Amino acid sequence: MEKIIGVQVFNHKQIDYLKTNLENLKKDDEVLIKMQGCKFLAKVIKVDLKIVKEDLPNTDNIIVRFAKKSDYEKYKINQKDAAEAFKIAKEKICEHQLEMKLVSSEYSLDRQKLIFNFTSDTRVDFRLLVRDLASIFHTRIELRQIGYRDSARYIGAIGPCGRPLCCNKFLGDFMPVSIKMAKNQDLSLNPMKISGVCGRLMCCLKYEDEHYKEVKKKLPDVNEYVVTPDGCGIVTNLNLLKCKVFVKLDGFETSVEYDNTEIKKYDGGVIYE
Repeated sequence: MEKIIGVQVFNHKQIDYLKTNLENLKKDDEVLIKMQGCKFLAKVIKVDLKIVKEDLPNTDNIIVRFAKKSDYEKYKINQKDAAEAFKIAKEKICEHQLEMKLVSSEYSLDRQKLIFNFTSDTRVDFRLLVRDLASIFHTRIELRQIGYRDSARYIGAIGPCGRPLCCNKFLGDFMPVSIKMAKNQDLSLNPMKISGVCGRLMCCLKYEDEHYKEVKKKLPDVNEYVVTPDGCGIVTNLNLLKCKVFVKLDGFETSVEYDNTEIKKYDGGVIYE
């Protein structure tokens, strides 16, 4: 069994899983890690993870040691220099007339690599740009094309709910979200209402999906013929949060609200629960 720790590189939101021989690591400890041949500062997010060796990715990424005061000092200098590098890279992108939007810039702690994240709707040939940047900064340049969800995570914003984006504040790994989740919650399928600022389906659709699926199992379907304490009728609407059923009774024009426990299914004259 390998000892695996989940960490977040400083200013990153995704969780990376690394090997380590360090003892007594606790959640929120800050450590120096080696990833893709470069060093970064990171915070411990998950501990006591055990993965069978056969399932462990073939990687040399490791946690090297606990962070030191000198590491933080380097990190602050790198942040300042990376901000300047961001401005220069934007100018160079304009010079090369590339259809790409720069999102972030970051030095590895050992300054062996300068990483630029960008978004683009097309495939970008940035070879000349990389050459220019390498001649300016005298280090290895890495340009990463990221998705719009990752872009929103890096930049941050206020969501439709009026709160900071979940992906920027607390989400570690992105959760798969599907249009079926919106259907389960009887939400409008208008893209403007179920999409986040990134233009993709809102992550929060996932949060209550299991609850809505369980509730729907207990409720009749819309247009289903049911029996109520006041007679038979057709289900016209559901309130999934309150487990309420709206039924248009035979001979009536408007629907009546019932608790789910008051409703019985109707099947060819046979009433059963």
